[in-house]
Amino acid sequence: MTDPPIGLGRLGAMGVRESARLLAGVHEAALAGDAPPAAPRTVISESWLRVRNHGVDPDIGRHAGLLSTEELEHRRQSSPLGDVMPLLREGLVTVADVAWHIMVVTDGEGRVLWRDGSLAVRRSADRLGFAEGASWAEDVVGTNAIGTALVTRAPVQVHSSEHFVRTHHAWTCAAAPLHDPRDGRLLGVVDISGPAATIHPATLSLVTAVTRVAEGELRLRHWASIERLRAIAAPLLARMAGADDRAVAVDRNGWTAAVTGMAPPDRVALPAAVRSGEMWLPNLGRCSLEPLPGGWLIRVGADRDPAAPMSRVVLDVSRARTWTVTVSGAAGSWAQQLSPRHAELLFVLALHRGGRSAAELAQDLFGDAGRTVTVRAELSRLRRNLAGVLAHRPYRFADGVEVELVRPERGVDLLPHSVAPAVLAARRG
Repeated sequence: MTDPPIGLGRLGAMGVRESARLLAGVHEAALAGDAPPAAPRTVISESWLRVRNHGVDPDIGRHAGLLSTEELEHRRQSSPLGDVMPLLREGLVTVADVAWHIMVVTDGEGRVLWRDGSLAVRRSADRLGFAEGASWAEDVVGTNAIGTALVTRAPVQVHSSEHFVRTHHAWTCAAAPLHDPRDGRLLGVVDISGPAATIHPATLSLVTAVTRVAEGELRLRHWASIERLRAIAAPLLARMAGADDRAVAVDRNGWTAAVTGMAPPDRVALPAAVRSGEMWLPNLGRCSLEPLPGGWLIRVGADRDPAAPMSRVVLDVSRARTWTVTVSGAAGSWAQQLSPRHAELLFVLALHRGGRSAAELAQDLFGDAGRTVTVRAELSRLRRNLAGVLAHRPYRFADGVEVELVRPERGVDLLPHSVAPAVLAARRG
């Protein structure tokens, strides 16, 4: 019988050598298929399973090559994270430097875009391949705070032999994902890494707090851009205001800046690929789209039929970090990326075509049938975007809608961020 999982608090209370020996014993036993002296944390054991299925070598990992100088600079310039780098440096680099750590910021694929902090530690990182332009995704270098945070979409600290690859056992790292407040998209990961002897349980809390501040800064910048778009769009909409004119100006993510002739929606569900010209949009029907600086002018057609019947839905959850829903019918077609929670909800509804009550969905997602308020709120948002596709009482895909569910080839890769009981059961099945 093994001891309870090894928490970071327990490791921090141990001596450096004692904790290193314990984790090394757990790591080697897990690789050999033997009973470990203590159970690894769940987030670690699940990551080890994923990377073994990816075929990562526990001795040397895998290598994806560095980005070219041109590609690295292009990603830096096109990433919203560049706008908050001064804030991240101010909040983390001084602490990292004093503690013999480095701060690392990656994009949503795990590619290292920026590094800062202790020069000596950066040199050690170079010898490990932990350089700007390198991929630090789980399927390349195994379990590590950056790659595991990308998969789980939650803050995580990985210490010493909790890393899957042996060459990383001398390191400790803590990372938190950073999301775009406009659409929930995963922009990348903020990480603090350094020698394993310098582990401190508060490091993860610090990284998480600074990352949340950075998301708040991006949110302020977003609303400032909405105000700029409103200043452009409001006079234009005022000139076209007529009894039958309905129009809305939105930013590139669908957030409303100005409106005329209709109740102002908080946000318009735009497809993944927006273009000028006619397009069917949920809740608006047939529309005409024209580009504006920083957004779109949407003219709602006179023959508005926002709930036009849609006959086919393709739910694609085959990839590790992006999931899409595509709906199509006589009125047109529309596709959008899904948030992690909405991907889970639609996956469960695709499994249960007869429908699920709010209590059943709460049990499916949280293991707690009492969390119906959360479920109803999320489904309300989904139904605004998927007019004519989702029904309720019980919640289900509407009658007559053909649903195609695209899964990953391996069950273990199904929505890897998810801890929902229904998803965990589907992975095992």
